[in-house]
Amino acid sequence: MNIGMTYDLKDDYLRAGYDKEAAAEFDGEDTIQAIEGALKERGYRTERIGNIKALTRRLAAGDRWDLVFNIAEGIAGFGREAQVPALLDAYGISYTFSDPLVLALTLHKGIAKHIVRDMGVATPDFAVVERVEDIVHIDLPYPLFVKPVAEGTSKGISATSKITGPQELEKECIRILNAFRQPVLVETYLPGREFTVGIIGTGREAAPLGVLEVLLNGNAEEGVYSYQNKEHYKERVTYRLVQDGDAQKAARVALDVWRGLGCRDGGRVDVRNDNRGRPHFIEVNPLAGLHPENSDLCILASHRGMTYGMLIEKLVNAALSRTTIPERALA
Repeated sequence: MNIGMTYDLKDDYLRAGYDKEAAAEFDGEDTIQAIEGALKERGYRTERIGNIKALTRRLAAGDRWDLVFNIAEGIAGFGREAQVPALLDAYGISYTFSDPLVLALTLHKGIAKHIVRDMGVATPDFAVVERVEDIVHIDLPYPLFVKPVAEGTSKGISATSKITGPQELEKECIRILNAFRQPVLVETYLPGREFTVGIIGTGREAAPLGVLEVLLNGNAEEGVYSYQNKEHYKERVTYRLVQDGDAQKAARVALDVWRGLGCRDGGRVDVRNDNRGRPHFIEVNPLAGLHPENSDLCILASHRGMTYGMLIEKLVNAALSRTTIPERALA
């Protein structure tokens, strides 16, 4: 079977003038090598494609693949993660992970929270600030938490993201509006335990891989899983595999969200408890990072005793179980 690989290479964007935080969601050469190596070890032929522009050129030249392992994040707009899957759909080429609809709606955290709340799953009360004028209309009790509405890898989240009053709220919203050129998600701050839940599979076949509790060390930015804390996770963060009652509740919330939104193959759902220990949906990442050492899903798999190759195999198998692969590729 010939598997193509679509991705956005971090070094390309750094050379183009992006700063380190702006390029944080893109993948390094070591991640691409790790995925490719895991696929080859399992007998697959691989072809590196690259980003959407490279994919467009290859498709126009007539190139095709039996399956595409897609981790392309895209560059601009709320639909950026959906662009590669949409193009592959147009050419009838199967790929790993979620479809364009899921990737577009989940990238916008406000839209995702509306849908999850309508599903009956608890999520912190929230508002979306699109303009400075919207700030005065926010009617939520403090403390609050603010972040860009459509970023991952904790981009835009810092010690100042936890808000205790109106002046802080205005200052932080203006900072994010100017820095990221996108709306700001403002939500009730939850003080309880923080979990990330790995999910493998699609629909009824989906199941939790495990629940990882995120614990901030004494030298971390307090109270927030910030960009800096995540960047320096070896010193600032402790990850603990948990199976207690709170973890089981978090896993149920995550699985309900994963199935309800139609996410596929594998990813993560972040859950946090309120001051009464009740789990709340925070966000879902259906295109989770796959760096073998510092991506949360891979850390979780490692805590479960699973090698990186085993994780990649599970993700590919989940995709193959729901797709139709040409018989010539299976021979």
